[in-house]
Amino acid sequence: MLPLDIHSLWRGRGKIRGGVHPESHKEATADQPIVTAFPLPNRLYLPLQQHLGQPAEPVVRVGDKVLKGQLLAASQGPISAPVHASTSGTIAEITEYPAPHPSGLPTPTLVLEPDGEDRWMESAGIDDPFSLTPEDICARVDKAGIVGMGGAAFPSAMKLNLGWKTRIRMLIINGGECEPYLTCDDRLMRERALEIIEGVRIMLHGLQCPTALIAIEDNKPEAYAAMAEAARKHGRIEVVLVPSLYPMGWEKNLVTHLTGREIPAGGRPTDVGVLLHNVATAYAVQQAIRYGRPLISRVVTVSGEAVERPRNVEAPLGTLLSELLAFCGHRSERTARYVMGGPMMGDQLPHVLVPVVKRTSGILALTPEELHAADTRPCIRCGRCVSACPVGLLPLEMMTRIRAGQFDAAVGFGLRDCINCSSCSYVCPSRIPLVQYFKYASGELAARREAQQKTEQTNRLAEEKQRRLERVKQEAAQRRAQAQSSAQGTTP
Repeated sequence: MLPLDIHSLWRGRGKIRGGVHPESHKEATADQPIVTAFPLPNRLYLPLQQHLGQPAEPVVRVGDKVLKGQLLAASQGPISAPVHASTSGTIAEITEYPAPHPSGLPTPTLVLEPDGEDRWMESAGIDDPFSLTPEDICARVDKAGIVGMGGAAFPSAMKLNLGWKTRIRMLIINGGECEPYLTCDDRLMRERALEIIEGVRIMLHGLQCPTALIAIEDNKPEAYAAMAEAARKHGRIEVVLVPSLYPMGWEKNLVTHLTGREIPAGGRPTDVGVLLHNVATAYAVQQAIRYGRPLISRVVTVSGEAVERPRNVEAPLGTLLSELLAFCGHRSERTARYVMGGPMMGDQLPHVLVPVVKRTSGILALTPEELHAADTRPCIRCGRCVSACPVGLLPLEMMTRIRAGQFDAAVGFGLRDCINCSSCSYVCPSRIPLVQYFKYASGELAARREAQQKTEQTNRLAEEKQRRLERVKQEAAQRRAQAQSSAQGTTP
C-alpha cells in the first residue's frame, strides 16, 4: 500500500444516502498486470447491438476480406454506434447468435474468421488533437464506435455533443469501480495513466469545459498515485479520492458527493452542469483521436473461485466468454453461476458461449460457497433495505405490491427510480431477492408498454386504411358521377 498525503484527500461536499460495504474480492486480480497476449480465437462474434439505441447496419457481405479496425456495420440514427473488425480476416456469416444477456436470446451478429495476420487498416490519427474543433472531436468519437465503458453503453459522442451544446462546467471521470471482483479500471489507471489523462484533456477541449475531476475510491492507492502523477502538470484536472462505499460509482452519488448538487428525479447530470464518463472511455477516446483506432478491444476481469488463474485480459471484442475463462483456467464443475460484470449489478448468464461486447467489464465464475445461498425467510421488517437504498426508496413496499401484481402501485413507490444496485438484497437478513422482483416488474411494465404501442400502432394503421378506403370509394363515386354527368350532357 502506498502512503497517502492527507492533504490530497478530497473532502466531499454532499452526503451520500444509503450504500453498503460488500466484500471486495479484488485481491486475486488487482496486483497482476493486464494480459495483452491473448491468442486470437478461431471466430469472433460481433453483435450489431452493443450499445443503447438502434443496432448498427452491416456494410459488409459474407465472404468479404476485412482489415483490423475496418467498419463492418454503420450506426443508424442519432443514438447508435458502429461496429468495427477486431482483427483482419473474412466475414464468415451474418446470422442470429445468442446475446450476452440473461435471456440468452439470439441477436443479429457478424461472424469474423481471423486470418492470423492481425493487419490494421490505414489509420487516420492526428498529431495535435487540440487543433480539432469540438464538432470534429465528436465526429471522430462517433466514427470510432465508442460507448460508455462503465456498463451503460450509451454512445459517447452523444454525451460529448450534448455537453458541448449545454456548456458543461465540470467533467467527472469515474474511476470508482465499486463493484466487487472487478479491477479492470484499477489496472488501466495504474498502467495507462498518461493515456487516460490525455483522453480527459481531449474531452475537456471537445466540451469547451473548464475543469475535470477524476474520482477514485480510497481503496485504490496505487491507481490514485499513478493518475495524480500523470495529471500533475495539468491544472484543469484534479484527481480526488472518494469513499469506498457501494454504489459510489452511481452517477448521482458521485455528483452529489463531489459538487454538493443533487440531480433531480428523472434528470441527468447535465441538468446541474456536470457530465460523467468512465476512465476506460477516456482511454478509448485518446486512442481514437490520437491514433485513429476504433473501439475493438477492452480489458476484462476474469475472476471467481472457479477460475484457477484470475487476471485482467485485454480481449478482442467478439471473443467468447468461454474462451476467456478457459485461458484463465476455468473449472466448470465448480461453477454455480456465471455473471457478466460485477455480482451486484451484473447480468447472470445461462451459459458462457456468448461474446465479449463493449460493455463487458468482467466475467465471473462463482462457486456455491461464494454465493452464500440460503433459503428465503419471511420479512422481519428490520428496515435495513430502506437504510441501504441509495435512492431513498421503500424496497419492501415495492416488493409487496409486485407480489400482488400491483405494478402501477409499485411505480407509485418509485419503481422507475430504482437503479437495481442490489444493496437492499445484500443487507436483507431474510435473504429476500428484492432486486429480482424489481427487475421482473420493470420488464413486465416494459413489455406492457411495448404491447400497448403495438396495439396503438395497429389501430392507427387500421384507421388510416379505413380512411384510405373511404377516400378511394368517394373518388370512385365522384368519377362515376362526373362520367354520368358528361354522358347526359352529350345526349341529343
